[in-house]
Amino acid sequence: MSVTEMFTYIQGFLSADQDVREDIRKVVQVLEQTAREILTLLQSVHQPTGFKDIPSKCLKARELFSTVRTHMGELKTKFPVEQYYRFHEHWRFVLQRLGFLAAFVVYLESESLVTREEVAKILGIEVDREKGFHLDVEDYLAGVLIMASELSRLAVNSVTSGDYGRPLRISNFINELDSGFRLLNLKNDPLRKRYDGLKYDVKKIEEVVYDLSIRGLAKEQEAGGDK
Repeated sequence: MSVTEMFTYIQGFLSADQDVREDIRKVVQVLEQTAREILTLLQSVHQPTGFKDIPSKCLKARELFSTVRTHMGELKTKFPVEQYYRFHEHWRFVLQRLGFLAAFVVYLESESLVTREEVAKILGIEVDREKGFHLDVEDYLAGVLIMASELSRLAVNSVTSGDYGRPLRISNFINELDSGFRLLNLKNDPLRKRYDGLKYDVKKIEEVVYDLSIRGLAKEQEAGGDK
């Protein structure tokens, strides 16, 4: 094979690779748009009247996740299944964002931590890498950490809305989450940096709870809850 033939062959390979990446980018753009729609919907829970509408907002979000599952099914067809990590960079961000949104919906519904299996089911993908397009454990953890930041914001806005019990429950939840992450030996730099942000979320929520305690609102809420 001559040098010209060799480079012509290489160009063919590069062109095919670019075509695959372009097909992936098109589907990812649609997923990003749907993620923005879900986020916009859920942001309303931070409004004074939003707490009353949490069940209906979660229901609508669940409906939008059906669109996500459709596009995830399309994304799976755009590349050879064994090359997941070769193209992972293209959907990593949106997958983490969707993981966060799924975790946030589950928390709003049940005030519990979503499992990796639950997130995968909501998104219509697998948990095990051997089965194909899957939710990488680090992407799942990144989504959970983004949710923690959202909950610290919710704790502050709960007080503004006169809901003094929610920050206490969020505080307990975030502290448990922090304890769980402390058990992990995080070697992924972006994930470790995001975990550093959890420490600030814990501190922010503790300040909210402390302020409620000083004003006697925490005890008042607990007394009301015991009745």
